[in-house]
Amino acid sequence: MDIKGFQFSAVEAAIKKPGRKDLALIFTEVPAVACAVFTVNKVKAAPVLLSEERIKTGTAQALLVNSGNANACTGEQGLLVAKETSHLVAAELVISDEAVQVSSTGVIGVQMPLDRIKAALPGLVEGLPSGTLDDIAQAIMTTDTFPKMEARSGEAGGVGYTVAGIAKGSGMIMPNMATMLSFIITDANVEPVFLRQVFRRAVDTSFNAITVDGDMSTNDTCLIMANGMACNPLIISATPEGDAFEALLRDVLLSLAKQIVKDGEGATKFVEIRVTGASSDSDAKRAAMSIANSSLVKTAFFGQDANWGRIFAAVGYSGAAVDQSRLSLRFDDVFMAQNGIFAGGDAEARGTEVLKKAEFTVTVELGLGSGAATVYTSDLSHEYVSINADYRT
Repeated sequence: MDIKGFQFSAVEAAIKKPGRKDLALIFTEVPAVACAVFTVNKVKAAPVLLSEERIKTGTAQALLVNSGNANACTGEQGLLVAKETSHLVAAELVISDEAVQVSSTGVIGVQMPLDRIKAALPGLVEGLPSGTLDDIAQAIMTTDTFPKMEARSGEAGGVGYTVAGIAKGSGMIMPNMATMLSFIITDANVEPVFLRQVFRRAVDTSFNAITVDGDMSTNDTCLIMANGMACNPLIISATPEGDAFEALLRDVLLSLAKQIVKDGEGATKFVEIRVTGASSDSDAKRAAMSIANSSLVKTAFFGQDANWGRIFAAVGYSGAAVDQSRLSLRFDDVFMAQNGIFAGGDAEARGTEVLKKAEFTVTVELGLGSGAATVYTSDLSHEYVSINADYRT
């Protein structure tokens, strides 16, 4: 991956327990245009509170992130730790404290081991020239079973640039901006207001369109830094270069979001939920999320049970406008119900075969308008319960 001006480092700080790298740093050699979206949970982790304030400047030069401890529900001490660790990193890098974004993921309610982090920081900064983005992706994992990365290349004015991203997340996933973290970096030269606009739109169609278990974390963060070191002509809105950049950014975020769903804790299925014919796009999203979050629907997916009635029920209580006499449902291309009526035993047999696949699509047509939405989800298995029953031990 050829992305100019960014450096990476990850070390072991034994934040939760020894044996793996759990403290990471992304640094850009020049200040970057930056923006972020954070959890809308009213209980917010200390790093979220701090980073929300700092990102208002519209720039950033470093990101300090750890796994193993969320630094959430830790009171004033947690906020002091977030500020102190970012201050120490800033001093090592000779940049301002406000240029350092902080992010954490892990167990809620446990105070951060400040002394261990302090001891690890000099080595973290020292390792910057030789690290890789893959090191960061590995270090931020918690219950993830694989690191999540994506990179795409583009061109503006004949000059090439790269957009790359990493993410972590497996359970506690239902963003509104899940435990989900994602960090996007690009060496493209992008106009700041345009970057904020396209980033928000890309998040809405990717990370805000996935759910594993309907739970929202205290720490969700999605951050982008664009340092301009590709030296391409400025990318602005309403231009072919701007459209191409937005499409490329959307592809990177959607790939990462889908990887999170596929790694859903104990997941055996990846399911695309499409709702069409709604009275509005927002109604379609409401109905799709209701299906995707239904425990009864998700356990039916796991059991390969073509129980289409559970899906209609989820649509009915979603809050979306519904006329049950117009509802239709397909598993891939198999109609399970049309105009609100079961398509019959042959359809159920064929639908069951669809549900045996590792990936499939559920399409619900509401028959009321042109509103549409797509969300992505997983099934709910015995393994999900096992993982989350003893997460802290």
